[in-house]
Formats: sequence, structure tokens, C-alpha cells
Amino acid sequence: MISVRRRGTARLAAVVLASGLVAAGAIATAGTAAADDVPPGQGGATATLSGLKTFDKAVIHDNGKDQQVGAGLFEMSVDNGGSIQTYCIDLHNPTQSKAKYEEKSWAETSLANNPDAGKINWILQNSYPQVNDLDALAKTADAGALTEKTAAAGTQVAIWRFSDNAKVDAVDPQAEKLADYLEKSAQNVGEPKASLSLDPPAVSGKAGQRLGPVTVHTNADSVTLTPGTEAAGSGVKLVDGSGKTITSAADGGEVYFDVPDGAADGSATLTAQASTKVPVGRAFSSATKSQTQILAGSSESTVSATASANWAKQGAVPAVSAEKNCAKGGVDITATNKGDEAFGFELLGQKYTVEAGQSKTVTAPVKEDESYKFTITGPNGFEKTFSGVLDCKTSSSSGGGSGDTPSSQPSPASAGGSGTGGDTTGGDLAETGSSSNTPVIAGIAVALVVVGGGAVFLVRRKKAPAGE
Repeated sequence: MISVRRRGTARLAAVVLASGLVAAGAIATAGTAAADDVPPGQGGATATLSGLKTFDKAVIHDNGKDQQVGAGLFEMSVDNGGSIQTYCIDLHNPTQSKAKYEEKSWAETSLANNPDAGKINWILQNSYPQVNDLDALAKTADAGALTEKTAAAGTQVAIWRFSDNAKVDAVDPQAEKLADYLEKSAQNVGEPKASLSLDPPAVSGKAGQRLGPVTVHTNADSVTLTPGTEAAGSGVKLVDGSGKTITSAADGGEVYFDVPDGAADGSATLTAQASTKVPVGRAFSSATKSQTQILAGSSESTVSATASANWAKQGAVPAVSAEKNCAKGGVDITATNKGDEAFGFELLGQKYTVEAGQSKTVTAPVKEDESYKFTITGPNGFEKTFSGVLDCKTSSSSGGGSGDTPSSQPSPASAGGSGTGGDTTGGDLAETGSSSNTPVIAGIAVALVVVGGGAVFLVRRKKAPAGE
């Protein structure tokens, strides 16, 4: 069975259709989310937003109004070591202070429906900071003299013209020349591969078999493989196709869970980890509705991915994974059954059956900006939960009304702090998509415990930036 819980941020309303106990939660600190809102990543880098660090000014022309904003490079600190630089590809949405980001495929972001996504990647490959010879860049673009700030601003402006179809100009004349050159010269460049992923992220089978394979995809020379603590208790080992125990693998390597014959029904996980530079052009999104970013540069950084295995002696033996599908406006839930009986589940009121030895993918529709939580249960205590926020569109592309105007209240995290950006305290300068109010709104979490049958629905609405 699959249950769905939707949770609101701008306004919270709960309808409980059951008898039983309901325990209400509380407002979380700004920019944070409840622990159960953070789903396991499909793989790659995870990072925390530090802020807009290298930037200059730009002017957005929208609905007959002009607004001056900061435009340039953000910085993030990568979990377990490393740092990355990113540009915004989600102009009208806010950044949340210290938001957590995960590396994502284009299909899981607004780039999925953007025919110019490849042009954004070309800009990243052919401008600052990938091209750090500013004299050469200025000469190529006939842009006079460029500084790090104006080069970053010109690059961001060009990206916004493709990511948000925005009418935006750089304030500095040389930055504007760079933006115009990049816009006119951009060509479609394919999506870069993930820094690290495991495919499939879930496998299943019977005790006494090698379950898999799980294939490693990475740009690192090698990844370290570590079994979860539950594997040791079950006698499960990580092996290659010949049955040899392994602790590492290279790109294209295949890993199996070797489950001993007679092992009690159960499950196990593995973690793959490596140190590498994340490929330029990888998208980064946040579960706290913080504006989507795209990678412009990376230090040597720690990347990781997880996979799981489920086994049983008889009956249905499911393996389930989930991934956002922005092209279809929902979440793809894939169930594979390696057992000897059919596996049945219910999703949004409709029943599905996966026959023994078969696989099925179902797209669960989720509204834009809506939180989702799917819990999938099966035999022998099997349970998988997937949660997040569907953030597939920029505000302008979804007809966002007042949300189409960037925030006028920069938060400390995205105002540059002690970074290399310019003054952000005077005039009408705003840091794009940053707000001192939205972090608190995004951090609202409600814990609901329901005893007995019933349903809980909470409505999430599109947030308008502060000052609207």
C-alpha cells in the first residue's frame, strides 16, 4: 500500500477523517526542514548554500516595472568536504538561508521542459569561472575590461535569458556586452553525467542468491563500497559478478549483494563514496523550495550514493525506487518483483499489480510546489518512504502572478556577506530570490500521528516573495 501526505507552507490546514490521536508539530528554525522531509539522495554531491559571493548588478524588466538585483556566483559547501560554485536558473523563486541542496539530473528540475537547457551548459563551459582568463574572455566578447564581479554578472544575465526567458540586462556596460555575446553564441551542449550514481538504486531476490547487479556510474577513478551495518548481521557481502568480495569499483563496475542461503528475510544497504570534481552543468535543487542552481565550478568534493537490497524465502519480494519526473509533472515510482508471487500496491486510489519477475513504473501526479510523501509497504515488514517537493517550473513559466517579481528583502546568506560582491544595502538593489521571511515559512513542519484508519491532507500553496 502507498499512502500520500501533502504538507503546506504558506497556509496550513488539516482534515483528519479518523478517530484517534493527532499530535501537532511546531515551527522549525529558518531554512531547515523536519528530518523525515529529507529523502535519501539518488547519488552525487550534497551541499549547503553559503550565499551569493561574486556578483554585480542587473536590472529585470517585468510587467512594466524595473528592479535592480544582484547577479553572479553562489557558493556552497559540500558535505564531507569540498566546495562548489553555482549560478541561479530559477530567477523568481527565493533562496533559503543555509538551504541543503542535492545534485540532480535535468529531468528532475525545470530544465526538463526547457529547450534551451543545452545552451545554458554551453555558457557555463565558455564563460567565467571555467574561463578564468578575464582578458581573453573580454577580448572574445568585445567587452572591454572585465572583473570577476562583472564577468559573473554577465554570465548570470545570459543564463537567466535562457533559464527563465527573462528580460534582464547587466548594469555594467562590459558585463552587458558579455551577456549579449554569450546569448548570441550559445549552442546546445548535452547534459553532463552524474558525479556518482548507482543503477538501479534498489534490487531484490531470494536468499542464497547474488542480488543485482547494481552498476556504478561515476567520473571518479574509483569509489569505495561500504555495506550497511545490517548486512554484517545477516552475513551479506558485497561481491562482483564472480562472487569475489569487493570494497571498491570503477565506472561501469557491477556490485552484487551476496545473501547466504538460509538467511532470514530482510534487507541491506550499500554506500558508494568518492572524491571528484562534480561536472559543470549538473543541476542542484533543494527540498526546502530554495531556487534551483546549476554548477559552474567544483573543487575536489565528496560524492556518495546508496542502494538497497530486499530478500525473502518465498512470496513477493519487491524492490522500489522513486524519482521526480518533471516532464510528466510527478514522481516515478518503480516497483520490481523478484519473488514467486505477485506484488500489489495502491497509489492515489488505484490498485497496481507487479507479477513475479516483472517491473512496473507508475507516475504519481504531484502539483507544482507541492510537498509529497509516499510510503510503500510490502510483505515481511518491507517499507520504503519517499518525500520531497516537486519544483519543476520557474515562477514565470507557471504563470506565477506576484511571485514573478524577485524578492526585495535580501537575506544575510545571499547578500554576499564578507564575500567579493558589492554593496547591497542601498537603493533598490535586491538579491534575487532571497527573503528574510521565506526561510521561516519553508521551515514550518507539522508532525501528525494518526491512530486508526483515516487520511490527512495538508495543502501547500505557491509562496509569494516577501515584500509583495
